[in-house]
Amino acid sequence: MENLKNLLHLPPIWYTFAILSVLTLFGALGTVMSRNPVHSVIYLIVTFFSLSAHYILLNAQFLAAVNIIVYAGAIMVLFLFVIMFLNLRQEAEEAKKDQTIFAAVVTAVILGGILIIFLRRAEREPINTLNYNSQSGMVEVLGKSLYGEYLLPFELVSVLFLVAMAGAVMLGKRESGERHF
Repeated sequence: MENLKNLLHLPPIWYTFAILSVLTLFGALGTVMSRNPVHSVIYLIVTFFSLSAHYILLNAQFLAAVNIIVYAGAIMVLFLFVIMFLNLRQEAEEAKKDQTIFAAVVTAVILGGILIIFLRRAEREPINTLNYNSQSGMVEVLGKSLYGEYLLPFELVSVLFLVAMAGAVMLGKRESGERHF
């Protein structure tokens, strides 16, 4: 009875965290267990949005925005195009076998056991409220860091992306008379 009283007096952020955690697990399980690839992608989008909400709870707004824009936006649209292009509606014979389900359950149990073991062994450090910076996940702090002490690596990565993009355009360019397979 005492535990129930303590549970009812939790701050509202804990309830938000619990609801988002259930939604994340629902989306992840739906992604893995869905037989229709399009439904699986939609469940993955739900998972990405709920993870972005977790980032907001952790005061990492920039990471949440990037997660929504890059993963839930661009990558999922790419996945949908590939799924529709390949016409993956036919179910594979391997997915119907009981051995696949058994292997998935065994893998999940082993990974869950490893996760529980390492979480119990992890050292928990108390948060020092005197040195805590509440602005650590904000875009302004990240921008000052990127354009301050990490300016050279940031610019080198941008040049690397530019060269990779030019290489992809050159590889994708078709010559006249070239056969299309």
